[in-house]
Amino acid sequence: MRIERATLDTCHTASDVVVVIDVIRAFTTAAFAFAAGAKDILPVGTIEEACALHDRFPGTLMMGEVRGHRPDHFDFGNTPSVLAQSHLHGRRMIQRTGAGTQGLVRSVNAAVLLAASFVCASATVRYIQHLNPSNITLVATGIAPEGAEDEACADYLETLLRGEQPDVTPFLKHVRDSHAGQCLSDPNDPSFPAADLDCCVDIDRFAFAMPVERPDGLLIMRPVSI
Repeated sequence: MRIERATLDTCHTASDVVVVIDVIRAFTTAAFAFAAGAKDILPVGTIEEACALHDRFPGTLMMGEVRGHRPDHFDFGNTPSVLAQSHLHGRRMIQRTGAGTQGLVRSVNAAVLLAASFVCASATVRYIQHLNPSNITLVATGIAPEGAEDEACADYLETLLRGEQPDVTPFLKHVRDSHAGQCLSDPNDPSFPAADLDCCVDIDRFAFAMPVERPDGLLIMRPVSI
């Protein structure tokens, strides 16, 4: 099993199994949305695409951010702690973020595409192991030092994929100490609640992976328990 790395700038060349990582906060938020009952999530690259899909699929809910803040007309921001308290049974979601969903949109050559974060790390690894692929690409959508949390998650996933059982503590410390992690501490800004950081480091909270399929030009993410 060959494991490679990519970024938002290079993920378009990745093939076979591609795992797009966004710990703070897109794919932590997505996982909490599924846990709250969402049936699927349509990741998009732009606000305009999100609004167009919202018109196309009545009853959908929009979530995401631009520079960390909830866009106008969106139902939710990019805050997993808020999704954790929501009731989304059977609802379809549309998600747009500045990093995570961009990685999914740009990974155009992936044969198998997954979204990942620490909250579903082990389930993601089990899903990949079931496929037994020859090549895996881990896409850290943030770049160190600002994106240290995504690289830490990629390091952790790679260690698990190689059959090791590491102490997760130092990996999660990178998340808490990261630039993005430090931003989640402003009591006066509801877009960056401190509770989100606790969500982001809740290792293996969920026993599902988040594969993304591409029917009819759409991206559709669903939870798969494994």
